[in-house]
Amino acid sequence: MRFDVLTLFPEMFQGYMTQSILKLALDGGLVEIRLWNIRDWATGKHKSVDDRPFGGGPGMVLMPEPVFAAVEDVQAKAEPGLLVLLTPGGERLTQTVVEDLAKQKRLLLLCGRYEGFDERIRLGLKPREVSIGDFICNGGEVPAMVVIDTVVRYVPGVLGDADSLKEESHNLPGRIEYPQYTRPREFRGMAVPDVLLSGNHPAIARWREEQSRARSK
Repeated sequence: MRFDVLTLFPEMFQGYMTQSILKLALDGGLVEIRLWNIRDWATGKHKSVDDRPFGGGPGMVLMPEPVFAAVEDVQAKAEPGLLVLLTPGGERLTQTVVEDLAKQKRLLLLCGRYEGFDERIRLGLKPREVSIGDFICNGGEVPAMVVIDTVVRYVPGVLGDADSLKEESHNLPGRIEYPQYTRPREFRGMAVPDVLLSGNHPAIARWREEQSRARSK
C-alpha cells in the first residue's frame, strides 16, 4: 500500500517512520510512504503558500494554487489514489472508516496548517474529509500519522499475527477488548483471575465475553 503525504513539514515524519511495526513494514516493502513538501509547488520569490483571509480575521489561510498544483502533480506520479483531507470538520475516524480506507491501494493525505485551507481546495479537489476527533491539532501531520498507523494494520503481512485484529477493541461488534494479563501471576496484591490459569478454554471464552461486555457498558 502506498501513502503520499502532502505537508509543509515533511521532517515531522522522519522519526515516526523509523520505529516499530511501521519500520518493518517499510523495510519489507509492504508499505510505501512518500513525503511531499507543498512549498515546492509555490511560485514567486518567497514561495508563499498562505495569505491573510478575505474579510479579516486572525492567522493565515493556505492558498489554492500551490495545493492544487501539488495534489495534481503527485496524483499523476502513480496510479490515482484517494485524496484524504485531514480536517476537524471531516467524518470521524472510526474503525469502520479505517477498514474502508485500507481497501485503497493508495492514499494521498493532505495536511493543513495555520487557519486551514482556502475553501476552494475542498470544493475543487473533492477529497474525502477525515477528522481524528472533536479537537484542534496544530496541523494535519499528527492526524495523518494516526491514519497511517491505523490503516497499515490491515495490510497483509504487517502484523505478526493477523488474528490479533479480530479481538481488538472496536473490531469486536460494538465492544472493546477484554482485560489482558501476563506474568507474574501476582503483583502488589493483584492476582491474575483464576479462570485464565484453569486451562478451561470454554470458561475462558465466556469470561472474556463477559468482561468485554462489562467494559463496553
